[in-house]
Amino acid sequence: MNEAQYPIQLVARLTGLSAHVIRIWEQRYRAVEPQRTATRRRLYSQRDIERLNLLREVTHAGHSIGQVAQLPMAQLQKLVAASLNLQGRATHAVGETPAPSSFLDECVAAIKSLDGHALDDALKRAATALGALGLLQRVVAPLTQTLGELWREGTLTSAHEHFATATIRVFLGNLAKPFGAVDDAPVLIVATPAGQVHELGALLVGAIAANLGWQVTYLGTSLPAAEIAGAARQTRARAVALSLVYPEDDPRLEGELTLLRASLPGEVKLLVGGRAMAAYREALEKLGALPIGNLAQLGSTLDLLRKPKSKARQ
Repeated sequence: MNEAQYPIQLVARLTGLSAHVIRIWEQRYRAVEPQRTATRRRLYSQRDIERLNLLREVTHAGHSIGQVAQLPMAQLQKLVAASLNLQGRATHAVGETPAPSSFLDECVAAIKSLDGHALDDALKRAATALGALGLLQRVVAPLTQTLGELWREGTLTSAHEHFATATIRVFLGNLAKPFGAVDDAPVLIVATPAGQVHELGALLVGAIAANLGWQVTYLGTSLPAAEIAGAARQTRARAVALSLVYPEDDPRLEGELTLLRASLPGEVKLLVGGRAMAAYREALEKLGALPIGNLAQLGSTLDLLRKPKSKARQ
């Protein structure tokens, strides 16, 4: 998917470039060519974001934007590769960035071997090659699904999953630091409800939200509804995000969700996603929860909720 759908403010957060720099690179150097809405607002594609991330790395390495702005992606990737000195880089073809599936395979192999250094290294290289959003959407998201499948079929043990979760938690926390929210940014509570013990999906939601400028209060897994609601009230959260992964047939979960919705202030939105969400769709519809089917939908929903209440209801 490469449709132009990201406004410049979101692109600025995802690339670490200011909106002013992005406009200058576009207008003066033709680095990217965003599409325009009927009202002339810029919209950028995933490929535009990847290109801006590469240009950021290349200029940080000392190249002039005027010299590199119109280079093809392959050449930019080669320049980025030349500026890195990460272990294992030489295993990839010169001038090529590994496909997301290659990074995914490396991460799975590292988890199977319980090799924290290799897992961290693969994630770092994926972040450099794909950018923050690309890493989360194209590597970490499918990794969480793959680990779940391998755990279900018995290829990986709970120890492997806990090892992966601990390493990825630290990595995503460091990834989110450059996108630290301002003091008056809206608060998002992220957790899994009681009985839901798989954490990677919730970690991914928190990382996306932090990259989009939210103050994320991460509560962890398997929390009772009353505790989630209490944290939301204490932090004056604008929304609560829940990840449902496993099990898909917990008879207690509907009651927990009902209690949570009743315990939250009416204006606090309830976002629910994850692999097991579909199994509880009827209950979620009764509660007026916002279903989140993918990370792109999560991003657009969070952006909508950041707007003034009068606009967010439109």
